[in-house]
Amino acid sequence: MSKVVIKVTDNGPAIVTGDVELVDGEGNPFNIGEQFKLCRCGLSNHKPFCDGSHRGKFESKVRANS
Repeated sequence: MSKVVIKVTDNGPAIVTGDVELVDGEGNPFNIGEQFKLCRCGLSNHKPFCDGSHRGKFESKVRANS
């Protein structure tokens, strides 16, 4: 099994890479590949996935505390 990595991008989506299953509120699986982008701005027309609607309308830079 590959390691799952979730990268929170600056002013954009969370990019998920690895062997992960994504399910909806009823437990139904989404058809995904080894990498997909999750919307963080709430503007996407394809939630929970990012469709690029955030461009120029969303600002967020998340940093881990070291």
